[in-house]
Amino acid sequence: MSAAERARAGLADCSTPSGAAVGDSPLRGLTLECLADGRSMDLTAALAGKPALLNLWAYWCGPCAEELPLLQQFSDRASESITVLTVHSDPATAKGLSRLTGLGIHLPGVADPDTKVRNAVGAPAVLPISVLLRADGTVAKLVVRPFKSVDDISDTVAAELGVRA
Repeated sequence: MSAAERARAGLADCSTPSGAAVGDSPLRGLTLECLADGRSMDLTAALAGKPALLNLWAYWCGPCAEELPLLQQFSDRASESITVLTVHSDPATAKGLSRLTGLGIHLPGVADPDTKVRNAVGAPAVLPISVLLRADGTVAKLVVRPFKSVDDISDTVAAELGVRA
């Protein structure tokens, strides 16, 4: 994937490690490629310090394409209270980036061609899946269904993580 393709997508940069304490996260030690710039990032270290919603999706997934704009709206509404990170769970990273560009999604994202996140959290082989993480990186809940609205996301996040957006 070229730097021009990455720039055209206009994705937010992936988080940088905050130095916050990390709990016994199943994601500990996972390193993935940031879609915005191609650099490797330690997922747990980068997300530590505040709650996170990791959305596992793929470019070919219809329900994912319907859900991603809702996640963008939720993230815009939630501001800095929670990290929303897309996890493209397919080897065709360039197609994933193109799909995000076409949908107007600018959330930070990572490439997970080997479905390391799904395997680490024990999620079934379906998409989309959202992984709700506490600030220490431990899993609060796996949401194995597409969200239907921004309020659906907000209510689920509030119930599981105590963050209202």
